[in-house]
Amino acid sequence: MIETTDQLGNVLHLPGVPGRIVSLVPSQTELLFDLGVGASVVGVTRYCTHPPDAVAGVARIGGTKRFHFERIESLRPDLVIGNKEENYPEGITRLQESFPVWMSDIADLADALAMIRELGRIVGAARAAARLQDAIASRFAQLRPARLRSAVYLVWREPWMVAAADTFIDAMMARGGFRNVFGGRSRYPEVSLREIVELRPDCVLLSSEPYPFGDEHVAEFRERLPGACILLVDGTRFSWYGSRLLRTPGYLAELSAAG
Repeated sequence: MIETTDQLGNVLHLPGVPGRIVSLVPSQTELLFDLGVGASVVGVTRYCTHPPDAVAGVARIGGTKRFHFERIESLRPDLVIGNKEENYPEGITRLQESFPVWMSDIADLADALAMIRELGRIVGAARAAARLQDAIASRFAQLRPARLRSAVYLVWREPWMVAAADTFIDAMMARGGFRNVFGGRSRYPEVSLREIVELRPDCVLLSSEPYPFGDEHVAEFRERLPGACILLVDGTRFSWYGSRLLRTPGYLAELSAAG
């Protein structure tokens, strides 16, 4: 018997190491494969694209905000892995009626490391998780941003939406030496283009996801904020909190020196 408490305080009792896992979170799907338990992953969302070759043949159970419950039931999972922010409460509640559901809630690096450690333990990969956790912590401890700059991080366009406080993105911005100009707001507020321009950030970070910002948007901001550093950034390095964190410190160091 394995007893575990997830990051929302739910206590789960598993009869043993789960042999059939459904993952509802792209970054945690990648984590499971990197921990060496990919053979146990029987279902993932359509947004779970990494590692590409490994997930290609895994059953799809819908999106992160809309599950196909019949498909999940047909997979007979021993464990479902979800996330408070990425999944929707009604769907999670319905799944909890039939399956053990382990929920993560990630606001900062400490939360991410705790998630890696505990998930590793319950899926039978405690040693691999410990090694991964230590490596990530060590690389972040060595991160020294080249400079400190004010920044806005855009996640959507029309309506304009930014990452503010109480988000993992905000925590990663701070690690990279970027002071969030919307740090006084919470979560993902809608803002106006005028607000962004009036705050005159040193940098504008245009994320690759969920909105796919491109070169035309860089040109748009360069016109409105001449002299600012306008950067297209890999959203997974700011918002994925699994094994991809190994590469995040190096990426943040490069961004800190850019522009």
